[in-house]
Amino acid sequence: MERKEWNLCEGWEFCFGQEKERCTVDLPHDWVIGAPYCQEKKESAQGFHIRRGTGWYRKKIVLQLSKGHRWFLDFGGIYEKSRVYVNQKEVGGRKYGYSSFRLEITEYVQTGENLIEVRVDSDVLPTDRWYTGAGIYRTVKLLETGPVYLDEYEMQVSVEFPDPDYKKAIINVKTGTDHMVKGRLLHGEKAAENEGQGNLAFEVEEPALWSAEDPQLYRLEVTVLEKGEVSDTVIKRIGLREVSLIPNQGMYINGRRVKLHGVCLHQDTGCQGVAAKKEIWKERLESLKEMGCNAIRAAHHIHSEEFMDLCDELGFYVYEECFDKWTGGHYGSFFEEEWQKDLDTMIKRDRNRPCVVIWGVGNEVENQGQDSMLRLLEMLVKRVKVLDADRPVTYAMNPHFKRESNMDMSTVSDIQKYVDEADDTEIWDVAEKIERIKKIGALVDILSCNYQEQWYEQIHEAMPDQLILGTETYQYFKGHSEQFKNYTQENPALTVERYDYVIGGMIWTGIDYLGESMGYPAKGWNGALIRTNGERKAGYYIMQSYWSNTPMIHFSVLDYSLEDEGVKDHWNIPPFVDHWQFPQFTNMVIPYMIATNCDEVEVYINGDRIYVPKPKDCPNRLITGFLPWIPGEVKVIGKNGGEEVCCHRVTTPKDAVLLEFDRKTVSLPAQRNYQALFTVRAKDMEGNPYFRESARVRFRVEGPAEIAGTDNGDAKSHECYLDPFMHMYHGAVSVLIRLTGDPGKITIFADSDGMRTAVMTVLVK
Repeated sequence: MERKEWNLCEGWEFCFGQEKERCTVDLPHDWVIGAPYCQEKKESAQGFHIRRGTGWYRKKIVLQLSKGHRWFLDFGGIYEKSRVYVNQKEVGGRKYGYSSFRLEITEYVQTGENLIEVRVDSDVLPTDRWYTGAGIYRTVKLLETGPVYLDEYEMQVSVEFPDPDYKKAIINVKTGTDHMVKGRLLHGEKAAENEGQGNLAFEVEEPALWSAEDPQLYRLEVTVLEKGEVSDTVIKRIGLREVSLIPNQGMYINGRRVKLHGVCLHQDTGCQGVAAKKEIWKERLESLKEMGCNAIRAAHHIHSEEFMDLCDELGFYVYEECFDKWTGGHYGSFFEEEWQKDLDTMIKRDRNRPCVVIWGVGNEVENQGQDSMLRLLEMLVKRVKVLDADRPVTYAMNPHFKRESNMDMSTVSDIQKYVDEADDTEIWDVAEKIERIKKIGALVDILSCNYQEQWYEQIHEAMPDQLILGTETYQYFKGHSEQFKNYTQENPALTVERYDYVIGGMIWTGIDYLGESMGYPAKGWNGALIRTNGERKAGYYIMQSYWSNTPMIHFSVLDYSLEDEGVKDHWNIPPFVDHWQFPQFTNMVIPYMIATNCDEVEVYINGDRIYVPKPKDCPNRLITGFLPWIPGEVKVIGKNGGEEVCCHRVTTPKDAVLLEFDRKTVSLPAQRNYQALFTVRAKDMEGNPYFRESARVRFRVEGPAEIAGTDNGDAKSHECYLDPFMHMYHGAVSVLIRLTGDPGKITIFADSDGMRTAVMTVLVK
């Protein structure tokens, strides 16, 4: 028989603890995201959300069993310490909240009605520094196979290119079984077939190569036979590509040198919490792609399969990371017994993906460079190499290299304070840092450095045969070689381009995330390039000017009248924002910034040209200076070869009198629980955005959809994400809608006192 698969995400009953009252929820589900904020909560890393400790999920399914067939449950991730029961018998679970896992339930199910129950414990402190959420926050699937089934985790695909011109590819498939298997490899109209005892091999002429720039994917179908009959079939997407690391030269993909222009990402999506839908992440990743980003550091935990699918499809080079801390922090309570299981899960699940180019085994762990740490690092790297010998393995080190800590973890009540241990453990001597790095470098394939751009030359001199990756960088500032916390003129992103031995840099972070706040009232990290509701900050356009080949230009002003957003230290950039609206000023000059990848720029205020230098003559290629505050229009034009190729305008608005969605009409698939985020802005009668508007907006919806949440991107706002109303932040607020699955027309309304209602149409087909 062909494998059968059912999505089990709909219609679960849920309750807390021993409460009798249950509610019906669909998965993915995060029970923390709607909880109130509490200033007194010590778990500040969680964004001051009040948590509930134990949740129970239950669902009844009706099965028709066939003799010899096997049944499995697939869980994408449960936070955390889950226990799964089928017909009141425990069948397994997982402690680590980020690991996918599969449970065979063949001996526990029966023909007719079956009860699935899941217990979730999420009441232990300290938890992770970032927002974890709680519950069955990823997908659940039911599988039926014949008596012999193919375990995707045991399958391994390798690709060889016998000639340097990549004119031929040899694909070898270890299926993880010794039974007879048949395989098909498809790309467009081309197909190759083969069969073998346990393993398969294909030869492809003129292969379509996968890269972030051109993410070509093949469809691999593997069928296992039992007594000549089909017992199970697995379908995977693979990419044909080669990754090479050459000392002093860099990283090569398919023979072409690439620089990783990357960002770090956590898994929550603002008002959804960690119950993040694939379609929302698709929009987020497309925005990063437009910026010119080609790489993602999936930090500091295993991300969902759906997220990784998108990286394959859209084209991103992924640095995938299993853990944050090891024996310290929250994971330390079960590191010894669980590390191999969780590491194996990540490697086996994703080793056949073309997007994964680097494995990461930890981040800024305790006792860096000390014997205690080095023993664990060696152990982890060796295990990765057993499972996947083809990809480089690394570990992300920070610049502090704190001395041996003997902190009693039982006394820790706040994980962020634990991470920021006492200052007297810091090592400030650069020579000693280098010695620590050399010890770590002897065990890894790439030197992954967090915030160490100022020491790249010294690191390279000490280890000339190793390549360097900036696994975390600031988006605007770079430290000084004599002082870690000092501002210099050079942007860290440009440091990457200067040295061949530096393969890339990952900005911390690409998108704001919940948790890891710097203290109340901030509920999350807001030092990223994009806000939680998708609004692009000035840093986005700076990176776009460095990374994108599409002509772009963007004008922003330095506005110190804005409220402090509570961004930590060097992650903060000057408060550049997109407006030309200073009603509090007369006869003033306004600092400005122009980010562009064009050769020349022209600036006009109300039609009068203002001289500006060429980008190449400016620090960081950013044009900065002062403009006289004159209400009206500022227009900036980008030119290449003397021809206009792009333009950006900002206009002083009159009174805010109307609301308007960014999109008037959009089409969506008639898929139950499909979600979409739409933004509405305050504008004047001519349609100019009113940046300083903060009115409360209420959303309504008519048709086959419901409001699932609201988000304004303000990390200090304590309005509930699940309410159908929220105040604007910088003149904008977003609404999340969830489809019922029925076709038809949806009308979304946005109302605010004193302003004309915004109306948007969604066609569901």
